[in-house]
Amino acid sequence: MPLLQLQNVTRQYKSGQIRVNALTDVSLAVEKGEFISIMGPSGSGKSTLLNIIGCLDRPTSGTYILAGRHVEKLGDSNLAEIRNKLIGFVFQSFHLLPDLDAQANVELPLIYRGVGRKERRRKACAALEAVGLFERRRHLPSQLSGGEQQRVAIARALVGDPAVILADEPTGALDSASGAVIMSIFQYLNRERGMTIVQVTHEETIARHAGRVVFLRDGRIEREETVTEPLTAQGQFRAQTVQEVQEG
Repeated sequence: MPLLQLQNVTRQYKSGQIRVNALTDVSLAVEKGEFISIMGPSGSGKSTLLNIIGCLDRPTSGTYILAGRHVEKLGDSNLAEIRNKLIGFVFQSFHLLPDLDAQANVELPLIYRGVGRKERRRKACAALEAVGLFERRRHLPSQLSGGEQQRVAIARALVGDPAVILADEPTGALDSASGAVIMSIFQYLNRERGMTIVQVTHEETIARHAGRVVFLRDGRIEREETVTEPLTAQGQFRAQTVQEVQEG
C-alpha cells in the first residue's frame, strides 16, 4: 500500500455565489521512500494539494489515506495529532522563532509532544548533524544565512521522525547556490535515509532533482513524468557527526 494516496479528490471554495474548484478529481499515490515534485503555474492548485496532503485542509470530496488511515473526515484535534506525528513541514519563509537559537527551534515540535528535555536535546542535535549545522546550533536565526536558516527548518521537520516531509517552495527565497545545497540535503535524506519527500516548486531545475514530477494545471493532474536521471545537486554538503565537529 502507498504511504499516501489521494483518490478522486476535489476541493471547492465559495467566492460569493460562485463555487471555484481549486482541485478536480485528483488521484495521486506516493510510495514510502519516494522523492517527488509537484509543479504547475500560479493558480494550478499546487498549494491546495500540498495543504490537503499535509492535513492542513480537507477535500470537499474524495478520499485521502495516509499511513493506512483515512484522514479526510477527521476532526481538527485528530488532524493536529497526525500533523505533529507523521508530517514534517518545510516552508519557503523558514518560520523560525527569532529569539530562539537553532537547537531550540528544532526542539519545538518535541515540546508539543511532551518529550523530556534530555531526549529533546539529543534528537535536535542529531537532526542538526543530518543537515550539517551541529556546530552552529547556538546561533540565532539572525546570525545565520538564508540557506542555513532553511537547513535549520529541515532539521526541525526531521526531528520527530516523520513519515513524510512536505516542502513548499523550499528554495524560493534562496540564491541558486543555497538552493543547490538544499536539494543536496533532500537527496541525501531520500537516498541515504529513505525519507519520503514531496516538494512543490515552480522551477523545473529544482523539480528534476526528484525521481518523479507531477504536473498540475487548472486543478487537475495534467501528466506525471518519471525522472530516470535526477539532476545531481552541486551544493557543498555533507552530514557531520558530533565527533567530527568536536575533533575539528
